Amino acid sequence: MQAPAQRFHTEPHGLSLRDYGASRGSHAHDHFQVLIGLTGVLELEVEGRGARVGAGDAHVVMRGDRHDFESRSGSRCLVLDTSHPMWSRCTERAPADASRLQALAQFLALCAQHPESSVVTLQHGPALLLEAWGAVAPAPSRSRPIDWTALAAWARSRWHEPLGVADLARMACLSPSQFAQRCRDEQGVSAMHWLRMLRLAHARELRLGGMGVAETARRTGYRSPSALTAALRRLDH
Repeated sequence: MQAPAQRFHTEPHGLSLRDYGASRGSHAHDHFQVLIGLTGVLELEVEGRGARVGAGDAHVVMRGDRHDFESRSGSRCLVLDTSHPMWSRCTERAPADASRLQALAQFLALCAQHPESSVVTLQHGPALLLEAWGAVAPAPSRSRPIDWTALAAWARSRWHEPLGVADLARMACLSPSQFAQRCRDEQGVSAMHWLRMLRLAHARELRLGGMGVAETARRTGYRSPSALTAALRRLDH
């Protein structure tokens, strides 16, 4: 049986070539994953939403989104694994110039096959892909900065409450829509995803410190020990 994805030339720049086969794969990761189709068709299901990445297509998987993938007839993609927060803007927009992005992806794919002679190109490849997508850097904000550390500490002390975006926005002295956009721009994830990952990180910290599952679930606001166990298992896989 063919492996779900075979990876070629994974380097510090985050670019790789991957061949996908008929064996279905499923995982989530704490970074963005940019997929640009080179040959064949890759079938995706991201958090229950279907997507197809064929030759010339591109898709961005958000941080933390669980996704299933398979390619019945085989496919190859250029893949970028990145934590750059600007990619959060690309999940909601199509590439500004698909032909330019595809031409760049084809060139980077050739470079990825010969990384020893394409060091500079591959180092700048992620920035070139972001530019080709058409993501525009946000204008410098004149509003006061959000103290994310203090906001996280405030949230950690209130896991017993049903916290939402409006609560976080109120503490940051912003409207919910303003806070949601600032979270995407500055943290690279949605506000609720930031809150979920903060809660899960606290729970993992307590478990590593030796606290039992039931008490950890109670302190961090999970509805049951089994819900906490399932969330930790998804994080580790």
